[in-house]
Amino acid sequence: MATFTKDSIIATSAETEKKATSISKCDRCFQSKCCQYITQAIVTPRSIKDFDSLIWQVSHQNIHLYKDTDGWFLTCFGQCEHLSESGLCGIYEKRPFVCREYSDAHCEFDQPEDAHCDLYFTSYQQLDDYCRNRFKTWDARFDKLK
Repeated sequence: MATFTKDSIIATSAETEKKATSISKCDRCFQSKCCQYITQAIVTPRSIKDFDSLIWQVSHQNIHLYKDTDGWFLTCFGQCEHLSESGLCGIYEKRPFVCREYSDAHCEFDQPEDAHCDLYFTSYQQLDDYCRNRFKTWDARFDKLK
């Protein structure tokens, strides 16, 4: 994983074709925060079976689950393979539409990802505790298998 410093970003910024303005958050973000994960919208979980599937997913390293005003999402942490040593996009002119359309209006530069969430789970234990409170029969879900 690349190590980024303010000096390394400034030194290479003249070499990049990045068209961000000097007042954009991207120019002030030296950690390339938005290039360190992907977030995928998921169908709103309602049943014990839905949450049991999510507890399996959040049990894996670098997988988080959250709910905000827009719905439910899975976040998978892993750096984009096109992020250069300088912290800039190595394929800027050929980057996917999702990158082109990304807005920094609400990004991690302003506040951590979980600051705007109604619910945020980073582990099996956190989601298990939530499910125990939400479903009275949560712990009995395996009884039929005996």
